[in-house]
Amino acid sequence: MKKSIAPAGVSVVAALFAVTMAHAQQEEPKATDYPAVAIAVDQTMRAYHYNPAELAGAPYQKIVSEVAALAETVETDEDFVAGFREIWKNGPFSHVQLSVAEQTAEDLTAYLDNLRIGGGGAVLSWQDDAAVLTVNTMMGLDTIEEIDAAYAAIAEHGAEKLIIDLRENGGGAFAIRPLVNHLTGKPFIAGGFISQPWNAKHDRAPQLKDMKKTAPWEGWSIRAFWKDAQENALTVVQFEPSAPVYQGTVYVLTSTRTASAAELATDALKVSGRAVIIGEPTAGEMLSQKIYDIPGGFHLSLPIADYYSAKHGRIEGAGVTPDINAPAADAMDVALGQ
Repeated sequence: MKKSIAPAGVSVVAALFAVTMAHAQQEEPKATDYPAVAIAVDQTMRAYHYNPAELAGAPYQKIVSEVAALAETVETDEDFVAGFREIWKNGPFSHVQLSVAEQTAEDLTAYLDNLRIGGGGAVLSWQDDAAVLTVNTMMGLDTIEEIDAAYAAIAEHGAEKLIIDLRENGGGAFAIRPLVNHLTGKPFIAGGFISQPWNAKHDRAPQLKDMKKTAPWEGWSIRAFWKDAQENALTVVQFEPSAPVYQGTVYVLTSTRTASAAELATDALKVSGRAVIIGEPTAGEMLSQKIYDIPGGFHLSLPIADYYSAKHGRIEGAGVTPDINAPAADAMDVALGQ
């Protein structure tokens, strides 16, 4: 993706990209048929993309031609991955990433389901009576624990207002749940993901009435979510109250780097009316990706589902518009001054 669950953008696997690149740099050149890899990438995209009709347009065809040309010139995995990533920087949609495979896609997915990033995913600090919750990623079981602990500390300490800083959050997975759940007093539908089954039967975007007819998705497994998102025409995202519920004023800080699942959380708080958004429009990289094995020893992450806000429509390519526009560097001062 251009980089979660995540988003060539922010994604669930973006944090792993640097690791695989480091391994690739240590490898000796190998006899890889890069043109065959390029063909496999295109075939996999056409098989699993959330809307194959989007691949018929000139923007995607241009990407295919550029990757094919790259494959004819490179000699190492490192150069192929780096060149692919550079080509997709301006791709027609986000959440596309190529990396060197260190394990199977299935094993990597299982790893992501149990990932602990080592702390620091969510950090609580204080500015006088204002609680500042800086959430750096939506990935990691420990990030979920840190968010829960932060809300418990806020309930114990008391806060005049809560500032949630998502300016450097590129997305991830289920840490969005506690982040939003602790702020809502009643269940609400934030939006829904559509995939191939929806696009095969509809020529329109999903609406709130469609989402209300569909049972919301429940679970905490990335593997299960990807499976259900692909098989179901519509996968509904609903947030539920989780104690302790903070009922005070909430501000969310955003930047052009706020992407993927962080955009979903930002929009959800806007949909619910629980937060004032301050900063810059978000990245507009809101798709759900899945990882696939590609011949030649690569992983391809591609978008399998497209997200629509229950109130604001499609976020991919549009982003979330702040309520108060401000340069990202000034957003904290603006929130503190409210």
